[in-house]
Order: sequence, then C-alpha cells, then structure tokens
Amino acid sequence: MAHDRPATLRCPALFVVAPASGQGKTTVVAALARLHARQGRRVRVFKVGPDFLDPQIHAIASGAPCHNLDPWMGGEADAAWRLAAAARDAELILVEGVMGLFDGSPPAAELAARLGIPLLAVIDAAAMAGSFGAIAYGLKHYRPGTPLAAAFANRVGSAYHAELLRQSLPPDIAWQGHLPRDADAALPERHLGLLPAAEIADLAARIDRMADLLAPTAAAALPPPVDFADLPPPPLPPLLAGRTIAVARDAAFCFLYPANLDCLTALGARLAFFSPLAGDPLPPCDAVWLPGGYPELHGAALAARKPLWTALAAHVDRGRPLLAECGGMLALLGALTDGAGQTHALAGLLPGTATMQPKLAALGMQALDLPEGSLRGHTFHYSTAAIDLPPLARATRPDGRPGEAVYRRQRLTASYMHLYFPSAPDAAARLFLEAP
Repeated sequence: MAHDRPATLRCPALFVVAPASGQGKTTVVAALARLHARQGRRVRVFKVGPDFLDPQIHAIASGAPCHNLDPWMGGEADAAWRLAAAARDAELILVEGVMGLFDGSPPAAELAARLGIPLLAVIDAAAMAGSFGAIAYGLKHYRPGTPLAAAFANRVGSAYHAELLRQSLPPDIAWQGHLPRDADAALPERHLGLLPAAEIADLAARIDRMADLLAPTAAAALPPPVDFADLPPPPLPPLLAGRTIAVARDAAFCFLYPANLDCLTALGARLAFFSPLAGDPLPPCDAVWLPGGYPELHGAALAARKPLWTALAAHVDRGRPLLAECGGMLALLGALTDGAGQTHALAGLLPGTATMQPKLAALGMQALDLPEGSLRGHTFHYSTAAIDLPPLARATRPDGRPGEAVYRRQRLTASYMHLYFPSAPDAAARLFLEAP
C-alpha cells in the first residue's frame, strides 16, 4: 500500500557539468559508470536534454539504458518518476548535464538545485593553470544556490600541471583529481556530436581505459546519498494492445530514446526491430516507425533496398500507420544528396528531395499540435528538404516562432522533429493507429 512506502528513496548521486560543451563530461561520466559497474554496483545514468548519442555511450559503460531528463520536453513529473525508479533499483545515479552549467532552460545548475544532487565540474585544463580555479569559482558563485561541490580537470599534461590546477581552487571547491591527455581513450566525433556507440569498434576498451585512469582519483569514491521522491510511473491505457510496431534500428536509424520504446511497450505494443541496412524485410506489423539517424552516410546501401521500399509503400497504401522522423523522413524521399555531392534514389514515398549541407540547418526544442494530440520533442539536422506536399501542421519553438513542418500522406506522418512519446503517450499511441 502507498502509505507503507517511504516518502523518499536514498541513493548516491552525482551531477556532472562543465563550463561548455567539449570539456569532457561524457568521458568522465562514462568512466565513472564503468568503474562502479566493474565494482559490482548497479549504475543508472541520465543525460539532460534531448541527446541521442551520449546516452548510447553511457548504456555501454553502465550496462543499463540511459534515459534523458528534460523538464521542458518531458515535464518535471517524467523526470521525477524516472529518477525514483533508478533510486529504487540502483546503487549509484549519475547525471550528465548539457552544454555549459548555465545553458538551457532550465539550466543544469537550476535542475541540480531542485533535485538536491551535488555538482562536479569537469573543466578542460589543457591550456590553463591558475585560471582553472577562477573558472570553478565562477561556476559555483555566478548564481547563488548552485550546489557545485567539486572540480575535476581533464586533458592534463603532467603531475606538475595537475598540482598547479589543484592549488588554484578556492577552499569551498574540492579537488577530485584529473584525467591525462590520452588519445587512446578519447571518444571520436562527427557533425552531430560523438559517434554512435555502434560505430566505435573499440568503445568498450576506450571506456575501460578511462575507468582505469580515473580509478586512483578522489572522483572514484561513491558520492553521498541523495533523497528522491518515491513516485510511481504514470499508468498508461492499453491503446496499442495486440498491435505490432516494426521499428527500424541500425547505423542509419539509431536515434531512439529508450523512453520512447518503453512508452510504446507500456501502451501495450509489441516491438519488432529490423535493419534496413542489413537487408531485413519489413516484419509482419500493424505500424512502422523509422526513427532518425544517418541515412546520408549509407545512401548507396539504402538505395539498393527496393524490396523494403515496395513493402512500405504497400503498407501505406493499405492505410496503415508509418511514423518517419528526421533521417527516417529523408529515407522516404525520392532522392537524397549526401555530403560528398552524391545523389541516391531512395524510397519515393514522399515527393521531394533533400541535400546535406555543412552548416547546421535547425536545432532546438519544439512543440507540435496534431489531430492525434500535442507532443513535444526537438530538431537537429544538417540537411534541407524540399517536399512537394502542403504541411499538415507546423511545430512551434518555446518562444513562439514557427518550427518544423509535418507532412502526412494517408497514415504516413513525416517530419524533421524527433518526438518524445512520454510527453503525451495517448497522442503518441494514436500516431500508430489507423485513425487519429
């Protein structure tokens, strides 16, 4: 019974942040996760913001799915019950911030203060000495109430360099150690950020090496326990009971929130995964989901998958649902021109073309009103698309400016938006039903 449960759950937790992107947050979080997992602890990692790539790294490091925490995209209640579930099951919770400590809405500084989780600042110290302390001081004191407890130096050149950094810290910020410059442990990147975990052949070895380097530091100690509200997950109606959703999942279609998969399952759906790149046929299904990813890197292989595109066309012509997000939408166009200027003929289910460009085309949170309901998500892409259909709807940014267009052909729904299904599970379910 509810009154028999404690009002709070206690679990050691740490919130890892930085002054900016590219400082080494993901490296340190992955190393901590692997180090504690190797010691036999159950570790759960969360990533603030809508990131797809860092969570893939953390899932490998911790041995458990990494969920996103985003109070705007998912709502504060979504973040709260996910943390409670982790605290109930795990012996360590790690949270990785997004960009810099005061970037985003709400910024990691505010989110950590609300949750009561102490902050560890990771600072790239490769080109500094005494300024390390000034940066750490500024992160702690720029906004009153920021729970920054300690600092950690990344890409340190020598033991003497580390000592200079340690001595620069003010007394109210603890020194947690450092990682040296180490090319063998660095995580490779691409235009959307880190490479997907599946594309880093030696990822496990790199994470283990980082964990070995971090093991002798003060950061390796288990952080103090934090109280989390004991909240259950929200009950979901079985709107998808008895339905099978075919989900594309491979290197070309790899942008999948674990929370979205869990949401569909909680709604009653059975998920059937398939790989377009491997030449898998479309599984027997009631609905299909083509998530985002990197179709532009696999244009030739996808162009050769004509039996799949024929099957998808027949699926849509029968009035069955198909959701295509970002890269999934690009795969359904008539042609896609990749970054090298090569044009590939693809599915042709949507009349239009897309072209990769070196500059970011769109980035940020967006909300979308559809006949099925209102959902939230985000957009992040380097391509531009010309689609010869009138938009069904257009998303809006948090400041009210117009966002991505959404296209519909029968029950095919396509957009650059990556939807976060837990933002509106009923609406998400209806996207996979024959009628809104």
